[in-house]
Amino acid sequence: MSKMRASLRGGGRTLGGIGGYPLDRLYEEVAFIAYHFHWSHEEIMELEHRERQRWVEEISKINRRQGDESRKSILEAG
Repeated sequence: MSKMRASLRGGGRTLGGIGGYPLDRLYEEVAFIAYHFHWSHEEIMELEHRERQRWVEEISKINRRQGDESRKSILEAG
């Protein structure tokens, strides 16, 4: 794991959790981040919900700046 990804982790605290979160949305977020960052399922699932959504939004901002509307934020869908 890269130093950057390691620094993004929460140290020894408990991360992740999907209590009440729609499973389809979780799959979308995981696939979106994995596709762009090539992080493993485990690495992505260890992120807290808010942090995972933040990465989705950051990737989406990059895509919008590059003019690729077909890759808009999955948070904008539905």
